[in-house]
Amino acid sequence: MIATATKKVSAATAKESHLVLRTALSAAVRDELITRNVAKLVQAPRVQYRETRPWSLGDTLLFLEGARTDPLYPAFVLAVALGLRRGEILGLHWRDIDLEKRTLTVRQQLQRIGGELYADSPKSRRMRVIPLPLMCVAPLRWQRMRQAEQRRRRLADGQGWQVSGFVFTTSSGRPVEPRNLSRSFTRISAAEALPPVRLHDTRHGCAPLLAAAGVQPRDLMAILGHSQIAVTMEIYAHVVQANQREAMSHMDRLLKRRRPRPLMSL
Repeated sequence: MIATATKKVSAATAKESHLVLRTALSAAVRDELITRNVAKLVQAPRVQYRETRPWSLGDTLLFLEGARTDPLYPAFVLAVALGLRRGEILGLHWRDIDLEKRTLTVRQQLQRIGGELYADSPKSRRMRVIPLPLMCVAPLRWQRMRQAEQRRRRLADGQGWQVSGFVFTTSSGRPVEPRNLSRSFTRISAAEALPPVRLHDTRHGCAPLLAAAGVQPRDLMAILGHSQIAVTMEIYAHVVQANQREAMSHMDRLLKRRRPRPLMSL
């Protein structure tokens, strides 16, 4: 079954399916509905992670400046500042955002699979509450006002408005297609002559910035919605290595002599 799934979908998706099945069968064993969990006898597929080279801080700032006039600018701010996945951004409802307390709750993700657009639970299968940095508040306020104005105009023209509650919608109130968000991201990136990356790669660029800012591994895991601490610790390892290199460069400057003396003879 796992081998068949791996041929039809990515190894990461097959691995996630294996985890869900194993968890469900473990619950069935615990409830004495079955005698053993056969999923534990099957090795989960090995995932070969794609090596990514996310943008530098300068590239990210250049992209945000270029995206400022785009209708989906608030969505890009959430991707860059919080590392939200594409589906998590488009799955947000206004009830999930508290601009007064500056919190955002990830409850679901919006995906299109098999020609159907539907809301699913987050990839980690857990709801998470994330503090909102100030840079996200103003764009979200602008998005709420813009959406309200679109709704007012459509209703005044007798065109109708689809009430969905989504934060990001089309001019008729329908949820934004995930592919269209990626297309806008690629278009703006190309216009700014930035290195080509995927929208998802902004998530990889956000993680080291949060770690370098002093966010602890468990908090970073909660913000990004990692299902395993090992993924988070891998990010931390890269940041620690960078900090170590910087510390050693300071050591070089501190201990460097203007006129090096010859080494002591044996």
